[in-house]
Amino acid sequence: MATISEHTINSPFRNFTREEWKRLNGQLTHSILEEDLDQLHALNEPLTMDEIEDIYIPLAHLLELHINNFRDLHVQSNAFFKRNHEKLPFIIGIAGSVAVGKSTTARVLKKVLSLLPNKPKVELVTTDGFLYPNKELIQRNILNRKGFPESYDTKQIMQFLADMKSGKSQVTVPLYSHLEYDVLPNEKLVIHQPDVLIVEGINVLQVNSRKDGVFVSDFFDYSIYVDADEKNIVNWYIERFESLRATAFQNAASYFHKYADMSKEESLAMATQIWNEINKPNLHQNILPTRYRADLILKKGSHHFVKRIKVRKI
Repeated sequence: MATISEHTINSPFRNFTREEWKRLNGQLTHSILEEDLDQLHALNEPLTMDEIEDIYIPLAHLLELHINNFRDLHVQSNAFFKRNHEKLPFIIGIAGSVAVGKSTTARVLKKVLSLLPNKPKVELVTTDGFLYPNKELIQRNILNRKGFPESYDTKQIMQFLADMKSGKSQVTVPLYSHLEYDVLPNEKLVIHQPDVLIVEGINVLQVNSRKDGVFVSDFFDYSIYVDADEKNIVNWYIERFESLRATAFQNAASYFHKYADMSKEESLAMATQIWNEINKPNLHQNILPTRYRADLILKKGSHHFVKRIKVRKI
């Protein structure tokens, strides 16, 4: 299958350097506090006020244009059809590799969007909760393929998104525990008619074969792909694994407690093995091919900060 080259002259994307993008900066009426940074970034992912101001505030204002147009079209559509249907959420999908920083991007975006002038209600859902429980994965003999398309309950994801786009007043979402490495059977997140819904996960832009021809991304009003060179992602994954070994894995309740007493050398070897056997094949087979399906691509440098932005032309 043909792919789009980053260097295609007649590209469907506008390309911006960090400095060019920074100059698009708008001003929010509320500032983000320094203490918010600790709540927004993930382990081993640096986050600064400069990153928020240079990258995420311009992004929030770009999305505001789309959200406002979405709302205007809703009003006009109601007038045309002579109906008064309830507003529907503007849904943003965020995709990208394991360890690339999707979760941080999603959390920061949720924060800055909620600070826009009309103070939209923004909710965030990760697709981890839609993984099959470990018991089911074991029965299917695919526990070692967690994160691959077949490990997700796609029917459940699609039903959730269909409920959101049908205007259902309350929708429940399964929750996932990274500590237990499993879906929590008795815990749910309840979503009440948000103005904006962010859906984050490695699988959200994939178009694996479905009999009904409907895909998760069909429900998105805007999509973002968080990108980086693979060598950087591998380094970030290994660094995160080592940090977790020294912290979260020490918890006896952790699924990965068995790795807690590894030496640094053993930890490096294990993280590299997991990357090569699971994450690398998934990246190349299922995740990376979806990059140019996104409306916007955030390309990170080795320092974890965004260095280039690609925006699909309209």
